[in-house]
Amino acid sequence: MNGFKLTTLLALSASALALAACGSSEVASPGEGDFGGGTGPTTPPVTPPVTPGTPAADCPTGFANVGVVANGTLRACQLPTTITGNLTVPLRAGTVYAISNRTQVGTDMGADPSAPVAGSQQGILTIEAGVRLYGSAGSDYLLVNRGSQIFAEGTATNPIIFTSRANIDGTTTESSQGQWGGVVLAGRAPTAVCPVGVTAPNVACVGQIEGTSANYGGNTAGDSSGRLRYVQIRYSGFEISPNNELQALTLAGVGTGTTVEYIQAYNSSDDGIEIFGGTVNLRHIVINGADDDGFDVDTGWQGGAQFGIITQRATAVTNGSRGFEWSAAPSGTTYYTRPRVSNWTIVGRNAAVAADAVLTLNTGVNPTIINSVVTNPSTSAAACLDIDDAQTVANNPVFRSVYFACSRPYENDSNVNAAATEAVFITATNINNTAAGTSTMTAPAGATLQAQSLAFINGTNESAVPVTNAPAVYSWFQNVTYIGAVQNAADTWFTGWTCGLQAGSSC
Repeated sequence: MNGFKLTTLLALSASALALAACGSSEVASPGEGDFGGGTGPTTPPVTPPVTPGTPAADCPTGFANVGVVANGTLRACQLPTTITGNLTVPLRAGTVYAISNRTQVGTDMGADPSAPVAGSQQGILTIEAGVRLYGSAGSDYLLVNRGSQIFAEGTATNPIIFTSRANIDGTTTESSQGQWGGVVLAGRAPTAVCPVGVTAPNVACVGQIEGTSANYGGNTAGDSSGRLRYVQIRYSGFEISPNNELQALTLAGVGTGTTVEYIQAYNSSDDGIEIFGGTVNLRHIVINGADDDGFDVDTGWQGGAQFGIITQRATAVTNGSRGFEWSAAPSGTTYYTRPRVSNWTIVGRNAAVAADAVLTLNTGVNPTIINSVVTNPSTSAAACLDIDDAQTVANNPVFRSVYFACSRPYENDSNVNAAATEAVFITATNINNTAAGTSTMTAPAGATLQAQSLAFINGTNESAVPVTNAPAVYSWFQNVTYIGAVQNAADTWFTGWTCGLQAGSSC
């Protein structure tokens, strides 16, 4: 997506707003009912044992029984349209959970925690480890509003899975995508989207989240939207209108009090993860097969992300694609997007056009990239790095211990040419960088995906790169002794809770 798309959101069509409207009974997913919001119990009742391969007889209190799925082997229990109070989604034999239309946790409580919107209600959604939830159409998505929280905490061996009805029914393939909406968190942390005459950070700075009619932003940097840990989000992404899409995971105005770690975004038809403003930090991220950008940030995000794997599709299904697409829009702001990343490995596709540079930086972003590996096939038309504007250059981007192994290192366009980009990448302080390396990375043993390269484990060349002291650059970073996301074959932080990356684990 381009760096200025958020401005289009303020002019969403009435039809798009109606699609996202809370509690709509007119837009229902195929085969699923729609019912009013409510508050479920904190502790669900005990249910009798279920014979494997047969559906549960009923649904927990607070959920609607909408029949069976997966060829009659699983009971489908639908979440309320609006969740207020406390609701737990329990792990039960023979049970999966349906997300129908815009399913929201709480109602928007506003930007200021000390002055919540009159009549607004908080919701707290807890999802137990091992639970599977699905959507059936692009209008099905989960939204956590400002002032509410989600606690979706899987484990390394028992992740929480958000996926599509087709995946539950067993009909998805490696090319499947865009079969439901995705997961959206809205918080009260700062954003660069401000009224005329107001300078961020300011509680008056509020934006509207792409793909929804929900608002985000405020001036609470430490705001908490809860915890997401060991979570897969499969086959998501939906275009509401041009440049207005849902992605696997959207984090909008999310603060540092929120935990986001061990997240896999698989085969999103739009971005894997997109961040609008906020201060949230992320750790241990896997993004496979996003049809647009892997990791897209915008409107003043000022956080960090450490340990990330991006593997792109061999060819895009509908869109272009970049590994990182980082923007600072809206134009004119001095509250720049300031992403800081360490230990990422990005495996780019065999791009058909030069515009799909693996790293694309524009509209005055102020980036820091250290201890990372970027590669694409030697036949790709795209470069490793494209810096698109003078303001980004003036912000003095930080690149340290970054290893490029692409068809060519720099994009040579009319905005910032290859020579000017090289002058940014290699300076007196941007050190230990390799512009024209050769990848020696390997794939995990038994890797199952065929539609994209899974060679993201460091080899001899990557291991030889001197390492930058990560905590000295950003105190939240963990100290490391290697570049890239995966040090060697013995480094298995991505196994067990992900799908499709090792033998016996298909998506």
